[in-house]
Amino acid sequence: MRFLGVGDDNSLGDLYRQLQSAGHDVRVHVDNPDCHRTLDGFVTRVADWRAHLDWLRAAGRDGVLLFETAHDGPLQDRLRRDGFNVIGGSSFGDRLENDRAFGQHWMRAAGLQTAETREFRSFAAAAEFIERRRRRYVFKLSGGTFSSSQNYVGVMDDGTDVHALMRRYDRHWPGEVPTFILMDHVSGVEVGVGAYFNGEDFMEPVCLDWEHKRFFDGDLGELTGEMGTLVTYRGAGALFDATLRRLGVPLRDGGYVGYININTIVNDAGVWPLEFTCRFGYPGFAILSALHREDWGQLFGRMIRRDSLAFATAPGYAVGVVLTVPPFPYGGHAGLPSAAGLPIVIRGEIDEATRRHLHFDEVAEVAGALQTTGPLGYVIVATGAGATVPDARAACYGLVDRIAMPNLRFRRDIGQRFVGGEGARLRRLGWLE
Repeated sequence: MRFLGVGDDNSLGDLYRQLQSAGHDVRVHVDNPDCHRTLDGFVTRVADWRAHLDWLRAAGRDGVLLFETAHDGPLQDRLRRDGFNVIGGSSFGDRLENDRAFGQHWMRAAGLQTAETREFRSFAAAAEFIERRRRRYVFKLSGGTFSSSQNYVGVMDDGTDVHALMRRYDRHWPGEVPTFILMDHVSGVEVGVGAYFNGEDFMEPVCLDWEHKRFFDGDLGELTGEMGTLVTYRGAGALFDATLRRLGVPLRDGGYVGYININTIVNDAGVWPLEFTCRFGYPGFAILSALHREDWGQLFGRMIRRDSLAFATAPGYAVGVVLTVPPFPYGGHAGLPSAAGLPIVIRGEIDEATRRHLHFDEVAEVAGALQTTGPLGYVIVATGAGATVPDARAACYGLVDRIAMPNLRFRRDIGQRFVGGEGARLRRLGWLE
């Protein structure tokens, strides 16, 4: 098959590498000049992806465009109308993820219970709202241009901390005030449910994931997006039926083709959906691949042909850990040092079994040696799989401990919340089969 990847920073670089290793013909466009060296020497890059559309079209049903982002939906829609096979998302999917109030609307329209959510375009108005309605809140910016660290999960039951943040932003926010939401905080077990949608229906099995979003062990520090995740392709039926499956018709009508995930909170009152991810998940795609029994090309081929809704996965669990160096999680900001040029050394032999669990991101091969390329400091995702969560953790961290680079930072506790009680609680409530 032929694959043409389009993205800002080569976020799917390791997926492209896996496709190449399986014998597929892959070309990749990286829009951000600061990321042009990402996976240099591992994947074939092209300067102008549009110049390669004829090459892709010549492959017929075996030619696939892969989009990495959640801001190219209208372009993806146009390319599909022009006859190209596009996997990534759609304009409807972009809005589900980036316009948080819109996403909440479609959750309610599908019959899901949602936490009380208010949309604002004024920090002063949000502060006044909290004064009238004292609650614990979560503050989330809408749009795909803001980092996760700019959101805030309140801890005060009366909203005092979020109120103080709104007052500060009202005085010091640079430029135009963005759209944002205040959502009532809901306590419970945070768990995501995700699946590939082929434009007509969901492919199975679907997955469950337990993300660890904060920078430090014990869920302290900045919201980074994701520092590591526990995943499985088993036991998702009840949660899938109660959430994502109900979105099948609007996704089909919205021309969606790609991976989609709903993040939720589960407690004694049921399931509370929080937000959509309407694109490949990072590092989710890499961690899930540790459980795949077929290569990505086989999965994508079925998505395009729509000849089967099933793909082969292993039972058990996979754990993935994001290995970072400074300036992560603030990479890409002006004035911060670059993460490029650090040596990466891996102890012992890197056989094919080991290589399958090393997912390179900001990595290049220079003179036969591995080094970081910057600018974010998001270097490697290491994974491990096993029949149980402790088995998967042991395999993952056994690999992590073989990797050395200056100023390496990562979390040691990925999956521990599940072992420590979250898994048992989900089973007791009937949401984990």
